Amino acid sequence: MKRLDWNALDEAARREALARPAQSRADELRRGVERIIAAVRERGDTALRELSAKYDCCALDAIAVGEAEFAAAEASLDPALKAAIREAAARIELFHRAAALQPVAVDTAPGVRVERMLRPIGRVGLYVPAGSAPLPSTALMLGVPAHIAGCREVVLCSPARADGRCDEAVLYAARLTGVHKVFKLGGAQAIAAMAYGTASVPKCDKLFGPGNAWVTEAKLQVSSDPDGAAIDMPAGPSEVLVIADAEANPVFVAADLLSQAEHGPDSQVILLSPSAGLLDRAAAEVERQCAELPRGAIAGRALAQSRLIAVDSLAQAVEVSNRYAPEHLILQVAAPRALLDGIESAGSVFLGQWTPESVGDYCSGSNHVLPTYGYARSYSGVSVGSYQKQISVQEVSADGLRNIGPCTATLAAAEQLEAHRRAVTLRLEALA
Repeated sequence: MKRLDWNALDEAARREALARPAQSRADELRRGVERIIAAVRERGDTALRELSAKYDCCALDAIAVGEAEFAAAEASLDPALKAAIREAAARIELFHRAAALQPVAVDTAPGVRVERMLRPIGRVGLYVPAGSAPLPSTALMLGVPAHIAGCREVVLCSPARADGRCDEAVLYAARLTGVHKVFKLGGAQAIAAMAYGTASVPKCDKLFGPGNAWVTEAKLQVSSDPDGAAIDMPAGPSEVLVIADAEANPVFVAADLLSQAEHGPDSQVILLSPSAGLLDRAAAEVERQCAELPRGAIAGRALAQSRLIAVDSLAQAVEVSNRYAPEHLILQVAAPRALLDGIESAGSVFLGQWTPESVGDYCSGSNHVLPTYGYARSYSGVSVGSYQKQISVQEVSADGLRNIGPCTATLAAAEQLEAHRRAVTLRLEALA
């Protein structure tokens, strides 16, 4: 990991210090995704089978997962794993129900009632990756809030293995959360199928979930097409920023950095500290622990583009963090809540030495589908509200129109919208 002193850097060097690894939207990738989307739109299920054979090395008879496959998946899983999935799902549901939006009704003037009502998005598509490892936790994070929101139909796509089956834990988690249909599809072709529909896969209104560069590019393309589908948020590689003081445990700090670095070679981890000693100890621990990891080679490639940054104070560390806007922010300091009010941009925050980011990935109850690549400045993580539409309602009585009609007419006249003004004044004249 490269070591830097924030206060010794000029503005250009500071931008470079916080620069993310370049996301690939190369012409070749863009054109490749365009060809996949076009093939799925033109030839539907036939193209999906061909693309699955090409990219996932599997021959698909049925694209949809059948009841026998769900039953076999549940029967094959270790009881301890099934119990852990149920336990995690219960906590995710508990938090997401408590945090869900509520209907609102307010009298903004006598005789003027304004309301907000909530309606679920009709059909949603969930994408659960299974590249280097299957992710049943993502099925939980996407499926639970969709169920709470009450979406009429929830569709899930996850790549099949060479044997033509989806991961058993992903199927168990999907069934547990009430997903209606699961399809053995991965990559850009899965996104295209859910965005536009085929004979097997229904067209979805909004798509959710992380994925590789091909999936991300496909989501961006379909979301920019009026005939496509909305998406949860722009996505990039996983990342974590840790703020640590002199008393932080370097073993814990290093473990948290590595837990993100092992996601992939394009992941990024950053450590900020006013303590030179802590930076030294954490760097040594990262090197020691990385050598012991099964995915140490992957983590090592991510560490090559990561940073150890010395700052003057914890307050300055918060300023730098807000500038970076991390997906995950860990406050490994003696009084983490003292820093919380200053946090403006982060996907999810983890307080104190006993709160590893891993618990948020799996079972604390928060959602792990979060904005990355600086999008935490303007986006939030997935929640029940992500699966809902907010519809405003207003009802005005005769007295209410007498109260707010003149204001409306004055503003309409100022904007030279005479029909708007008359829609009010004609009613006021009738009341007079």
